[in-house]
Amino acid sequence: MKIQGIVAATFAAYHTDGSVNLDIIPSLVDNLVNDGVSGVYICGTNGEGPNMTIEERMAVAEAYVKAANKRILVLVHVGHTSIMECKKLAAHAASIGADAFSSVAAFYFKPTSVQNLVDSMAEIASAAPQLPFYYYHMPTLTGVGVDMVEFLRLGEQAIPNLAGVKYTASTLFEYQACLNYKDGKFDTLFGFDEMLLPALAVGAQGAIGSTYTFAAPFYLKVIDCYRAGKAEEARQAQLVMVNVIRAIIKHPSIAAQRAIMKMLGTDMGNARLPLVSLSDSAYNELRSDLEALGFFKQLNDFKQLSDNPVAV
Repeated sequence: MKIQGIVAATFAAYHTDGSVNLDIIPSLVDNLVNDGVSGVYICGTNGEGPNMTIEERMAVAEAYVKAANKRILVLVHVGHTSIMECKKLAAHAASIGADAFSSVAAFYFKPTSVQNLVDSMAEIASAAPQLPFYYYHMPTLTGVGVDMVEFLRLGEQAIPNLAGVKYTASTLFEYQACLNYKDGKFDTLFGFDEMLLPALAVGAQGAIGSTYTFAAPFYLKVIDCYRAGKAEEARQAQLVMVNVIRAIIKHPSIAAQRAIMKMLGTDMGNARLPLVSLSDSAYNELRSDLEALGFFKQLNDFKQLSDNPVAV
């Protein structure tokens, strides 16, 4: 399995009473299909998988698979502190027709070596042997930062359905090495949105990111311009999102991105503790920063071209 283009790591949605909002998922998927994404990555970091019960995660996965209806890929994150719970989620993803599944390393009792990590992922992946499995490498949150090339070397023997890695780290030299391991045997999807262009330069073909949920047209322009040899246009398109992300990280990142979704007309509700929403002043500051960057106008120009204008 090799994924081309961009996959949106979508956000969790909640009703005002704190329950999971499944009703919003069909329209969210329709918007992403119209934006041109290749798939969705659900129940991950931004999808607050660790903040949900496994029953809620299963319900979310079912809603996405139904809404996508094979128009785009659905990759289900099954990571959990318990490998047994991971396996339940993996088997469920296979049973409902998901296209692939993925897991972070355990983040309480952490793997202590590459082999230990491989053994853990092999156990999880065995629960859905017919589905492609992607290891979710995110050392800044999990605290597990082992050598990914060595992971691929050991993993190809122990994990028959290993498709690749969701690589969310800024170490482009290692990312490039993963891309080229055994002439590109594995699908290594890049996960730092603000570094998409340099990732393309070292060979990236696919990427997964949270800001693709609301700003996919900018990144698709980066990709199109890069592939067309329009280097300066690609740099300028990427710079827009670099500046947007700089505005986002003045605040807690997930809260700020959820606020942007609200600004664009899709209210995801309040995140679950320990995550919190932006204060009114922070919300207004972020909106002012984005307006000053011309983000909403440029995004609306993209949407007008596709007859899908945004509400701002």
